[in-house]
Amino acid sequence: MSGNVNRGWTVTLAGTGVNLALGLLYAWSIMAVYLRDNLGWTAMETQIPYMIACGVFALLMVPGGRIQDKIGPKAVIMASGVFAGIGLIASSFFMTVVGLSIFFGIFFGTAMGLGYASATPPAIKWFSPKKRGMIAGIVVAGFGLAAIYAAPAAEFMIAAYGISNTFLIIGIAFFIVITLLAQLIRNPPPGYVPADMPVLDKSEQEAQKKKAVKVDFTWNEMVRTPRFYLIWLMFCFGSLSGLMIIGQLSGIAVEQAGVTLGFILVALLAGFNAGGRVAGGVLSDKLGRANTLLFIFLLQAVTFLLFGTFTSLVPLIIGTAIAGFCYGAFLAVFPATTADFFGTKNLGVNYGLVFTSWGAGGVFGGLIGGMVRDTTGSYVMAYIIAASLCLIGAILSFFIRPKKQAEIDSPKELEVPAGSVPGAGECGKKAA
Repeated sequence: MSGNVNRGWTVTLAGTGVNLALGLLYAWSIMAVYLRDNLGWTAMETQIPYMIACGVFALLMVPGGRIQDKIGPKAVIMASGVFAGIGLIASSFFMTVVGLSIFFGIFFGTAMGLGYASATPPAIKWFSPKKRGMIAGIVVAGFGLAAIYAAPAAEFMIAAYGISNTFLIIGIAFFIVITLLAQLIRNPPPGYVPADMPVLDKSEQEAQKKKAVKVDFTWNEMVRTPRFYLIWLMFCFGSLSGLMIIGQLSGIAVEQAGVTLGFILVALLAGFNAGGRVAGGVLSDKLGRANTLLFIFLLQAVTFLLFGTFTSLVPLIIGTAIAGFCYGAFLAVFPATTADFFGTKNLGVNYGLVFTSWGAGGVFGGLIGGMVRDTTGSYVMAYIIAASLCLIGAILSFFIRPKKQAEIDSPKELEVPAGSVPGAGECGKKAA
């Protein structure tokens, strides 16, 4: 059994490494400032490749998740490495709005979708529901941590080699790293049961069969439940509000507080983003998913309402840290929430569908932030919009709570009367 536990941690850490490479997205604000100041792009134009990358990332999570559910994560993550290499290397030769929209937006966005979809589900499957939040937090923390190295590295490399060569070097490195890490990631063998899972005696097993316990939902069963849409909206509001600010943090630092070393704030945000993912996952294991989401939404709302007053370095550092922490926590709690309510068998495609909400948030967050800046000359209205969405998310958290205030990892929280799930059986066969 210890071998299986070690294997689970190997998968978890390898998945973290894959996300560490794909998290280059969070260093985009450094590149956006260069494109605006040196190549003459407008603030809105700098957000177009970023916006497309976010949208493609989210859309590819669905087919990526479904494919990895069927054939396993290794091949899908290797494909992610290929798309990352092609996208970044080709970007180095086409430094235009159209060129970066195609190669960074579509190709690297595809790499993110395939890799991210295949990193978290296999790791979660090696552990019991009591550790889902923590494991999901560790894996997705890699994505947030990326900006800690990517932001200062991009700043240095652009200054030393130019932005074209920077894309070229990163593209080659990421292709090699992601392809190698893919060899370590796999699903548990059939029939695998985590060590700390409760063992039901024969009478308990029979009782569950009579109650028609539904633990593993297929995607088409999941989308027929009200909880799916509540979770989707909450994730969308949380990601939109966060990405509206994160995507343009360097510009905010310069214009609002006169801070020219924007990459330091981006790296700081990344550290708290990653820490928030682990801490948020652990908190949700202890306090419950809904309680944790309520706390995060309220804290984020207050921070964004005050963000316009952060006109010097220290307040801006504090606001950036809180914004990064809350945004990161969302990314850990929602995959665990999806697994809790809809099971782990089809988690790849199920969470892929939930994650399309992040894509919607990424597309409109960056677009709204850029439009507000170009139209009003400041980001104040963007802060108000972000805070309002967080308040709505806080209210919605009251509607996703389990009927009983027991631990949600109990299979009884997913019980449904026999026949009450539309299409059960036939839909399950089609989606399996």
